[in-house]
Amino acid sequence: MIGPGDRAPGFTLQGLDGLEYSLHEAVGKGPVLLAFWQAGCGSCKLAAPYLSRLYGAYENIGWSFWAVAQDDAAAAGAFVRKHGFRPTVLLDAPALTVSQRYDPDATPTLYLVEPDGVVSLVSSGFDKGELNEISRRVAGYCAADYVEVAPADDGNPAFKPG
Repeated sequence: MIGPGDRAPGFTLQGLDGLEYSLHEAVGKGPVLLAFWQAGCGSCKLAAPYLSRLYGAYENIGWSFWAVAQDDAAAAGAFVRKHGFRPTVLLDAPALTVSQRYDPDATPTLYLVEPDGVVSLVSSGFDKGELNEISRRVAGYCAADYVEVAPADDGNPAFKPG
């Protein structure tokens, strides 16, 4: 599994929107958050509104947030519609080439890739503390006010393994 301090493997994937996305091009413009997920994953369903909140908190201000789907376009699209999932969705199925390179140990797994292409944070499963830490870091990059995306008292657990 790719970990903090490792260089993020480059890739180009097609998005659910039909466009191509290249990690090499994106990191030159700011940090990139990658979230590997599956439509049938219970922790991914729990994480979806928090990830959408994170995306919306800093939308279009100096970073990229890509959700790497380990499902086909139909299943990924259905998940997006059902859960109001807002990050840009990239399709890694059926070959799972990018997933094999990153080798996440669970879904969801998040990788924060710095503008120099090095991974600075990895979060496996659903973890409110780590989601808020990602929000702090993105706010710093974007010179924006920090938004708590995962309140402790919202009725959901602080952690759920993937």
